[in-house]
Amino acid sequence: MAKISILGCGWLGFPLAKSLLNKGFPVKGSTTSEGKISVLENSGIQPFLISLDSNGISGDIYSFLNESEILVIDIPPKLRGDSKEDFVGKIKVLIPFIEKSTVEKVLFVSSTSVYGDNNDLVTEETPLNPDSEGGKQLAIVENLLQNNTHFKTTVLRFGGLIGEDRHPVKFLSGRENLDNPEAPINLIHQKDCIGIIQKIIELNAWGKTFDAVAPFHPSREVYYTQKALELNLAVPKFSHEKTSARKTISGNLLTEMLDYTFTIPHL
Repeated sequence: MAKISILGCGWLGFPLAKSLLNKGFPVKGSTTSEGKISVLENSGIQPFLISLDSNGISGDIYSFLNESEILVIDIPPKLRGDSKEDFVGKIKVLIPFIEKSTVEKVLFVSSTSVYGDNNDLVTEETPLNPDSEGGKQLAIVENLLQNNTHFKTTVLRFGGLIGEDRHPVKFLSGRENLDNPEAPINLIHQKDCIGIIQKIIELNAWGKTFDAVAPFHPSREVYYTQKALELNLAVPKFSHEKTSARKTISGNLLTEMLDYTFTIPHL
């Protein structure tokens, strides 16, 4: 089985690593937290304390990449609030180490934020038009990785991430005058994120780009109202003063090319 290195064993990377281990893959995993080293080790993951910034890499990046055929990059840009992280700079620092390593295949976890807001059905053929700093930097990184000839990169653009311990309705609960009440949701469950990554590895679907969202697109107002009631939370209130963006992400290419069936299609 191919050895896999996962850069970023956080909310998605850690359960992904455990799932790959269960399938027989030897897995290396990185964290920026010393306290998580023992957690990774106790799960059977070979742990590495690695931190990236635009000025360099802290930690044994050589050993982390050495002997691995596949690298999963799952370190989303931290650009909310006052943070102005140079995510592009981070990846530019990382790339030469990948080039000199045994890694032949890279899976980059990106986001549908690279499309920005529009009123169209969005597919992988839709031109990128990011309107957030995070989306802009992700689009640049996608291009850097996919144009590198030292390895093959598959880009996986996830919609909004949800899981058993994570749901946007908890953040929206009780808030008022929320925009885009009629905008369709474009979300995906953690279990399907993991399932899709495993399918890409299983089928050797490298050098591709996939949009990954569940085939379930009720309006934000309908969906979050229902979820708030189900969870006994205060119902969010939406404003209808402005026209809602109608962007709907299609995951048809992924389901067809990977023959993937969503575990949790209705969120």
